[in-house]
Amino acid sequence: MFDNYLIGLRDGLAAGVAAGLLLAHAVRTGRRDALLPVRTGIGVAVALALGFGCALTFGSQQLTPRARETLGGTLSVAAVALLTWVVLRMRRAEARHMTAALALAAFFAVGREALDTALFFWASVRASRDGAHGPLLVVVLGLLTALALVGLLRPVAARVAPDRFRTWCGVALIVVAAGFLAHGVGALQEAGLLGGSRNAAFDISGAVPPDSWYGALLAGTLSFRPDPTALQVAVWSLYAIPALAVLSRVSRAPSPGSNSRAYDRRSPVDRHL
Repeated sequence: MFDNYLIGLRDGLAAGVAAGLLLAHAVRTGRRDALLPVRTGIGVAVALALGFGCALTFGSQQLTPRARETLGGTLSVAAVALLTWVVLRMRRAEARHMTAALALAAFFAVGREALDTALFFWASVRASRDGAHGPLLVVVLGLLTALALVGLLRPVAARVAPDRFRTWCGVALIVVAAGFLAHGVGALQEAGLLGGSRNAAFDISGAVPPDSWYGALLAGTLSFRPDPTALQVAVWSLYAIPALAVLSRVSRAPSPGSNSRAYDRRSPVDRHL
């Protein structure tokens, strides 16, 4: 039973952390007009995953493991691309472009994990029809716990100054996106589209068991796995380090409109020249 709870917790966190950060970003940066599109993107992703999962669980068609991994890997890469654009352009992008990017990023970020969660959820529903209600209730409890943890982002974000929050939110999204990318590469390796699936860079499963509560938290929030492949580690590093460096440079750059302050600091004589 505890394993089912951890699966619900891990999958719920994996789907909710990025979406929660995007919603918090929209609120703290004054883009409340983006809240509805972002929530719509989340809702559409969840609805599509539930419908698709229901059809695959109770219908005659089945999703092969290779197709499942390929779909998950593709959604992960798409989510990374959009999250990166949002983070690096959050200061200078036009409002309409940023709103669309936030909504799409939320859709792909939730959709990448929602399908697996939906398949497991509907499998638990099927089991409950046979009289075993425990697995379904435990999965739902795990999902609700994940939702409560993601909900803590809002009060935490409210205590941080907007400029500082923008920077730290960008760092968090880059780290989350790096995890998405590594996860997507691992899925594509499992699908046979990329090689090196058995070439593990390291294995610390003894210290961080995947079936432990802290292993589930790390997997849900950072897409962490204790035995990543060498390609996953390389991709994570090659993405995260340059992206964080670019984000640091962008954060130090003056935002649009900040030149007026520098102008006002000039002497009265200079202002009339």
